[in-house]
Order: sequence, then C-alpha cells, then structure tokens
Amino acid sequence: MRRGLMVLAGGVGERMGRPMPKQFILLAGKPIIAHVLDRVRDLPDITRIIVCPPEHVSLTEELLAHRNLADRFTCVVGGATRQESVYNGLSYFEGYDSVVIHEAVRPFVTTAEFQALIDDPAENAIYGSSIPFTVLVGHEYVEQTLDRSSLVNVQLPQKFDVARLRAAHEAARAEGRVFTEDASMLHHYGQGRVRILPGTANNIKITQPVDLVLGEAIYSEYVLGGASD
Repeated sequence: MRRGLMVLAGGVGERMGRPMPKQFILLAGKPIIAHVLDRVRDLPDITRIIVCPPEHVSLTEELLAHRNLADRFTCVVGGATRQESVYNGLSYFEGYDSVVIHEAVRPFVTTAEFQALIDDPAENAIYGSSIPFTVLVGHEYVEQTLDRSSLVNVQLPQKFDVARLRAAHEAARAEGRVFTEDASMLHHYGQGRVRILPGTANNIKITQPVDLVLGEAIYSEYVLGGASD
C-alpha cells in the first residue's frame, strides 16, 4: 500500500496577532511546526509533504534544511483556503492508496498516535474527543439546544482513502461548498464511513495567544513528563 502524509502549514496567524505565520512561532524554544515534523519524521513507509502558500515555501524549506529534514519532506504549494490546500496536496499523491492529514499547529500528537491511526483497519479514520461543555445553536438568541453526548470534538490527524477523498473534494468544488475539515466532507458526499478513534485533551490547535500559554503548560507536563512518543 502506498501511503502519504500531508502537513497543512497555510496559516497566516491573524488571530494570533503576530507578524509571522503562527506555525513558525516558538513553542518551548522551537517553531510549532517543528514539533509536528519531529513526530512524523521517522514514520516508516510513508511519503511526507508540507502544503503551504507560495510566500511561505522558502521559509519552510529553510526550516527543513536547518533541522536536517530536507530529505524527509517535500514542500507543495497550497491554495487560498484550507480546502484548496488539501486539494492541491492530493494531486501530489496521485496513485497512492491512503493519506494522513495533519495541521502544522497541532504539536502534541505523539508518534505512537500517528502510527495507531495508520495501522487502524478502517480506511477512513479520525481522532475525536467528547465535549465537556454545553453547546447551543443561536445568534442573538438561543435557537436550539444540542445533546452533547452525541457531539464530537473533531481532531487531527485524520486518515482517508485517497480516491474517496478526492471524489469528495471534486464534488465540493463542483457545488462551491466549503468545509472546515475533510471528515465532514467525506461523510456529506457519502464516500464511506469514518471511524472515530479516542483523542486526548492535549491535542489542541494553536490559534490564539492563550493557546501558546496552554501549549507551554502541556509541553512541560506532557512532553517533558515522558509522553512525547
């Protein structure tokens, strides 16, 4: 089986309020994306790419060279949106069977969790966790209540059959529909069942300043505490 891994590194950090893309902000002394690359650098039998906007390719390649990873990852130019970036990345995996997608700003997934996702017999699988708070639908006023016991906090990495994911993307492009991640797209277009593996509370996405504070705390407890593999 031919497997690929796609690291999405297209964020510009608007919510972070920094002059540089958020994946290059330092967390525990090194760029956030470097934490991710260190987790997946030695996964066996998998082709690795990083998808990023044209203006970030050189910076990403410099980081790879500096960390002696240039022979492990290929930079691929993404699109204007996350969805377009995944679609562009899929073109690199023509002829592949399976692809794992992760985000450059989710630094606390372990190598073992990546491997467990790859080894799971389901062809489409994601990590997800329960939601420990109340969720309502509404704008100015409450419009609907939701049963949180049936809700899932969607996490990455995610694994998909390449042909099925490409078919879902083609359908979404034809309809002009936008999805915030790929499991919901695959489900919407009936391209197969998606298995949910148990995620963890540590698997946060660094999007705003408070997440950096939380990230430093997670790193101190979770990584330095010996759970980094």
